[in-house]
Amino acid sequence: MSIDTRKNAALLYQTAENQNQTEKYFYVLNSLNERLNQDADLYQFIDNRQYSAIDKIQRVQCAFNNQLDNEVLSVFFLQCEAIDRSHIELVLLHDYLTYYYHLRDTSFGTIYSARLLPVDQIEKVEKAISKQIERNVKLENKIDESLLAGVKVVINNVVWDGSYKAKLKIIKENLINGDIDASVAVKEVSKTVKQQVQQFEKQRVSVETGEKTGYVSSVADGVVTIKGVADGLAGELVQIGNTNAMIMNLHENSIDAVLLDDSDTVVEGSSVVATGRVVEVPVGDEMLGRVVDALGRPIDDKGEITTSTKLPIEREAPGVIDRHSVDEPLETGIKIIDSMIPIGKGQRELIIGDRQTGKTAIAIDTILNQKGKNVKCIYVAIGQKNSTVAQIVEKLKQNDALEYTTIVVSGAGEPAALQYIAPYAGCAIGEYWRDKGEDVLIVYDDLSKHAIAYRTLSLLLRRPPGREAYPGDVFYLHSRLLERSAKLSKEKGSGSLTALPIVETLAGDISAYIPTNVISITDGQIFLQTDLFNSGVRPAVDSGFSVSRVGSSAQYKAMKQVSKALKLELAQYHEVLDFAQFGSDLDNATKETINHGQHLTELLKQKQYSPMSLSEMTIMLFANQKGFVDQIALNKVSEYEKGLLSNIKSFHGDVIEQIETNKSLSESLLSRLEEIIKEYTAQFVLE
Repeated sequence: MSIDTRKNAALLYQTAENQNQTEKYFYVLNSLNERLNQDADLYQFIDNRQYSAIDKIQRVQCAFNNQLDNEVLSVFFLQCEAIDRSHIELVLLHDYLTYYYHLRDTSFGTIYSARLLPVDQIEKVEKAISKQIERNVKLENKIDESLLAGVKVVINNVVWDGSYKAKLKIIKENLINGDIDASVAVKEVSKTVKQQVQQFEKQRVSVETGEKTGYVSSVADGVVTIKGVADGLAGELVQIGNTNAMIMNLHENSIDAVLLDDSDTVVEGSSVVATGRVVEVPVGDEMLGRVVDALGRPIDDKGEITTSTKLPIEREAPGVIDRHSVDEPLETGIKIIDSMIPIGKGQRELIIGDRQTGKTAIAIDTILNQKGKNVKCIYVAIGQKNSTVAQIVEKLKQNDALEYTTIVVSGAGEPAALQYIAPYAGCAIGEYWRDKGEDVLIVYDDLSKHAIAYRTLSLLLRRPPGREAYPGDVFYLHSRLLERSAKLSKEKGSGSLTALPIVETLAGDISAYIPTNVISITDGQIFLQTDLFNSGVRPAVDSGFSVSRVGSSAQYKAMKQVSKALKLELAQYHEVLDFAQFGSDLDNATKETINHGQHLTELLKQKQYSPMSLSEMTIMLFANQKGFVDQIALNKVSEYEKGLLSNIKSFHGDVIEQIETNKSLSESLLSRLEEIIKEYTAQFVLE
């Protein structure tokens, strides 16, 4: 039964049942199916999409001398016209009959032959197969001249191939492999037969004769080689029993696919059915609050996910004309990032650093900060331990952030193929909302493991290795993913997809292969330094190496007003600090620079899972700008920050409200804010 038409076959049967005319529908559609198997001219006419449903009904009635029920034909052809797909009449007829017989505990299949078979011969085959599978069998006879002689039976993706074509194929393979003595082969196989074998090998069997059925010729390490599936597509989904696989390599006489499920049932000779569709994932609001695998299947014990839409995991990125410049902030709630390395909606900002330096913490804090801001979030976990992902899920749940977040998981214990498709699946889920005009944030954690998974697949598929054994298209691996992040134009709905890819470095080496690739693709990077992390600076962002290529266009005016000199101040501090190590006597200006830098560094520290609002960050950075923070003892800066914000919220709530509403600081508000902070600072110092 074809996957695409299964629902339509059931719907057609339901229509017949509602009209209490199931037997009439069966008689009409079965008669039409039998005639199409025998009448090539009628078959070509019905299969031609240029003719309308009315034209096809008239032609069928003419062939049957107006003896078929016109109402049944109308329902059938109008439903096919609504589906609007090649060969749909032929496929739907087969699927309807399959469904009809399935409800009557009978397997419906096809017996292919080079010429029409007598009824009694078909019945003999039916009895033989029924005995073998212990179930009633009904076969339709279709012509496939390429079989030469003999028959080929297909039932529910299981193939019995006793055709001469199959036997010739075996002879050819034995000849090539040297399994037949050459002198004997010369006597048994003439040149003419060899030419015929080569000719039939190159033939393509059409859709209506079941070309989508093939078999597994070899399987090893999650990679299967498939023969017999004609016209396979790169990235196409194929089914091997209950196991899914994705086509990766296309050869002249075979295809290579990677298994997307762990299955011991896939063995040599297993039947393969190509679906004609690339790998897809379900999308929609039903995905929010759920934890799913790389194929969109739920793994959170909350039941099935029912969505009306699916999207392919691989899609073309929006073109330049369809994009809008990045000019709207996506706030992380982290002071050092929003002030010096601002991220805009539609941007691709890389988070890079050694392991255990807080990369994931920044991404999770950013997701937490989107609460109440109409930004949907997606977190893609690639090659991580399930326990780590469970902790992230629990933290999002505790902060009421899971309700606007989808988590896509492909753990370290899952096949490399699932780790490979996971980020593309997450991106497709986000594109659904982006194309509806909504704002989306997606985190890829992390692309280093993604590249390793792809390298593993490529080596198993015997693709040529290059630098560090990565395949030559490893750059394209990430560029085609990250290019899909964009801020769309007004004509396209103004939606946005912002990406925060994460890359892990070794010993801070950002010049390694994968880091340099991703750096060149993205619009900036947040570099986390191990030394800073170990010295207690959290988040351990290196302001010197970190950059946002979008710049202040992704900042609100209020943030611009209080943060324009921060990067310079930190740079001067680090430069003077290095110089001060070589001398004991420092002038007052140098001492002030060091004191200010120390207090600024202390102020920019921030606890995990504690994102701050725009007004809170603006107030504290303004206090730094005016020198109030420098008056506080270093070990009291955190206490001072907490007290100042609490004081303003309690006694000057309108200041908070004005900043959040206007996103800027007027002259009068600046003067008032300075007085408030001055008064509180004096009081705090005295205490």
